[in-house]
Amino acid sequence: MNVVVGLGNPGPKYRQTRHNVGFEVLAELAQRHDATRPKLKFEAEVVESSVAGRKLLLVAPQTYMNVSGRTVRKLIDFYRLPLEHLLVVCDDMNLDVARLRMRSSGSAGGQKGLQDIINRLGGEEEFARLRIGIGRPPESMDASNYVLGRFRSAEREKIDAAIQRAADAVVCWVESGVEAVMNQFNRPLD
Repeated sequence: MNVVVGLGNPGPKYRQTRHNVGFEVLAELAQRHDATRPKLKFEAEVVESSVAGRKLLLVAPQTYMNVSGRTVRKLIDFYRLPLEHLLVVCDDMNLDVARLRMRSSGSAGGQKGLQDIINRLGGEEEFARLRIGIGRPPESMDASNYVLGRFRSAEREKIDAAIQRAADAVVCWVESGVEAVMNQFNRPLD
């Protein structure tokens, strides 16, 4: 079994905000792969699907971004899930809008939801993460207001395409692993 945790904030107020691209990738995957109806488990909306004959859990924590680790810790403990079967999908202000970057491990890079997951895993950083670039805020804007804001219309088209590519990257991860995703999806688009 593989588990994909998409990071975001619950509720209509946060739909389609920069911080919620992880949730959008889960929605795309659920639509493509005939997922079950969502169930509330582990303080998250969980749907089941399959890719390449493997069971795939799509998990959207309902705990708010900065405490996403509570959900991940519960999942890991309940399923005794090896970390190589976990992929976290999140936004990244340090990447240009719509740029994807897959890594097999590493620091949180300032992403507070990712940092909470690392903290609740006892400092363990050896799990895959797929970051989706949301760009930097203007100098005059607070970072938290920026990530909780919506994309400008010119950016939205790019982000919609990035969500499609990110869903493709998740399928590639299930089928072929982290290295294959890095080789195919970490390149900037022209």
